[in-house]
Amino acid sequence: MGSVHVQNPDTSIAPLPHLAALEAESLHIIREVAAEFERPALLFSGGKDSIVMVHLACKAFAPGRVPFPLLHVDTGHNFPEVIAYRDEMVRRLGLRLEVASVEDAIRRGIVHEEQTACGATPSRNLAQIPTLLEAIREHRFDALFGGARRDEEKARAKERIFSFRNAMGQWDPRNQRPELWNIYNARIRRSTIAGDEGEHIRVFPISNWTEIDVWEYIEAERIPVPGIYYSHEREIVIRAGRICPVSSFFPARASEKTESRRVRFRTVGDMTCTAGVDTPAQSPRDIIADIIASPISERGARLDDTFSEAAMEDRKKEGYF
Repeated sequence: MGSVHVQNPDTSIAPLPHLAALEAESLHIIREVAAEFERPALLFSGGKDSIVMVHLACKAFAPGRVPFPLLHVDTGHNFPEVIAYRDEMVRRLGLRLEVASVEDAIRRGIVHEEQTACGATPSRNLAQIPTLLEAIREHRFDALFGGARRDEEKARAKERIFSFRNAMGQWDPRNQRPELWNIYNARIRRSTIAGDEGEHIRVFPISNWTEIDVWEYIEAERIPVPGIYYSHEREIVIRAGRICPVSSFFPARASEKTESRRVRFRTVGDMTCTAGVDTPAQSPRDIIADIIASPISERGARLDDTFSEAAMEDRKKEGYF
């Protein structure tokens, strides 16, 4: 538990021109947001995309500190390794962290747990939406960086780099602003009173990256990531044809047999809706080979996208990441 996988520092990796171009675009976007907005924050999940986002933010403002906080919407059902990674990273880089707790929101009656598609184990995925929107109102954030990529899911591909959200935090795909070259429209109506509703922008600096680009960048920059991304021994059950990690909030059923297996996780989300992959991958290069050979998309390992064909788009319209 709590393992962090770091690349061999003696490995020499030649810079890749396409990564340099993607990085330059992302740094420009991050700096543009810092200049245009008063209270931005970076949504951090502990996943590879948000880790790359933090790395880019550190580069964008070096040698100074990142001038905005990280915001983690904590479901309470996270992989323990991810929380350990988050806390160590924040300490090491001297970052400011704000945590919005779904557990606390449930206790206060703001949200309720739904049922997952694969059984009776409650998922807190949808409960993140009102928890996030409450945090935006509380801190009066006017821009939120997200690690979404266009290749990730069909609904992601519909959005712009700057995704306008109305006073209710909702996204309307029919009312998007044009983006010509690298010109972004940052105009919003801001709230001046804590607790009031205000418009904001979701910003996706790595929208033009692919999953392979992310792993090539992690390899080239030697960015440490949680060990669960690489093959490791874990107690699992097979449920609905998926490899599911066993935990106190995702226990095996009476009819299920637990087993210890070497697996890795392609995405990092709520443990109740993230399926494992049976692979021996131990490096970014191994993972890239896995991605190329895989017959399913990255989101195909997420149980929370199985509700309907439009599951992600429906959630984004409600205020999801």
